[in-house]
This record gives sequence, structure tokens and C-alpha cells, in this order.
Amino acid sequence: MRSLLLALILATSAASASAQQREVLVSAASSLTDVLQQLAVLYGQRSSDRLVLNLAASNTLARQVAAGARVDLFVSADDAQMDAVAADLIPGTRVDLLMNQLAIVVPDDRPARFTSARDLLGSGIRRIAMGDPAAVPAGVYARTYLQKAGLWETLQPKIVPVGSVRLALAAVESGAADAALVYMTDVATASRAHLAYAVPAAEGPRIVYPAAVLRTGRNPEGARRLLAFLRSAEAVAVFRRAGFGIAGGPAGQGTP
Repeated sequence: MRSLLLALILATSAASASAQQREVLVSAASSLTDVLQQLAVLYGQRSSDRLVLNLAASNTLARQVAAGARVDLFVSADDAQMDAVAADLIPGTRVDLLMNQLAIVVPDDRPARFTSARDLLGSGIRRIAMGDPAAVPAGVYARTYLQKAGLWETLQPKIVPVGSVRLALAAVESGAADAALVYMTDVATASRAHLAYAVPAAEGPRIVYPAAVLRTGRNPEGARRLLAFLRSAEAVAVFRRAGFGIAGGPAGQGTP
């Protein structure tokens, strides 16, 4: 009986370890939430690996990695946060995966269409939500754009910094802000906000999403397989439908 019980315990432990090995923990920018949830289902149908998604602002994710989080694959919304964890990356795995562009959204009860970002100066715009311009990639991009447009100093009193680009969108949808600077891909996810102005890619900063396998993860091989899938034609089609441009992989270069 003891032998049988021991065998069952060992078998259960082995199965548990095997299941753990098949998990791939992905820390990814919050702007990727919807598209990665779609791709996780698709990948699960084609692989024995199970994706576990940890979605937040890229600067938050980078701090988690620096603090020792056992992440297999990191997808950042900018180069700066990937650079911050450079020592934790497996050499040769870093690639530019996706591209995006900035957009200005307003609540649905304001059927406004802007002719340029200068319309943010209007008296009807009292609060402008954006990712924290000192840390969150979307906010850093937005500040860079507004500085280039000569609007940053004037608009600063109206800026409401928040912890992620999705929180900026939520601020508009809840009525806490009169406008927000977000990514174009966030517009499609909005339920109570609409596009007021799409910042032309040539006028805005280059927005790129790098991805890399981390040496601190539990399943680096699974992460490599996943990264290969994310660069495949099948995944590229999903990214493009969600509004992302492709920065690398078989589809070549492109913008949203």
C-alpha cells in the first residue's frame, strides 16, 4: 500500500512539473491585452504550451523583471523598458515585433473631430488623460509628440497622468477626462469613446514593441516557440486586424 501511495505521489508530482514546464509566462504591455488574449487561444489550439499573460504598463513589467519575476517572454511598448532589463535577456532573442501610432480620443457624448492636436487647447478640454509622461511608454511618446508640436508647455496644466494607456482610455470613457492620448489600436477597444484625431505616423514618434526571451524564466524553449509563432504569418494577420503594424518577421516592415 505504501509503495502504491508513493508511486501515486511521484506520478502526481511529475505530472505537475510537466504541466508547469508547459506554461509560458508572458509579460506584455497593456495595449496588447485584447490581441494577445485572442492569440493565446489560437496558440493553445496549436501547441502543448499554455500561455499565462501578465499585462500592465511596460515600466511596471520592467520593474517586476528587475525584482526577479520569473518571466519567459517580455513584450514592451518601447525600447527604453526593454533596455532597462537588458542584462536579463537571452542574447540574440530580442526582436522588434510591432508598431503603433498615437491617437486622441474623446467621450462619445462629444461628437468632435479634431483638425490637429492644437484643438486640445480649446476651452472645452479641461482634463487630458495620458500615461505618466515620466514613465509609461504611451505617455513618453505623447509628451515627445506634444513637445515637437510646440504644445507641451501650454497643455501641461490640463494633463492628468495615469498608470497605463488603458487607464487613460478608461478616464475618457468614465467622464473623468475630456480627452486622452492613446494608441490607435486602443480606439477599436473603446466602448464609450471615439477617435477625434489620428496623429500621422510621420509627425509622431516611432512607436515600436520589442520582444525578447528572458534568461530568468522557467521555460525559455517555450518562449522561443511562442516568439516564433508571434512572428508567423498567422499571428501577423491577427495583429494587423487589431490595427498594429509589423516591425519584423515574415510580413516585413510596415505601419498601422
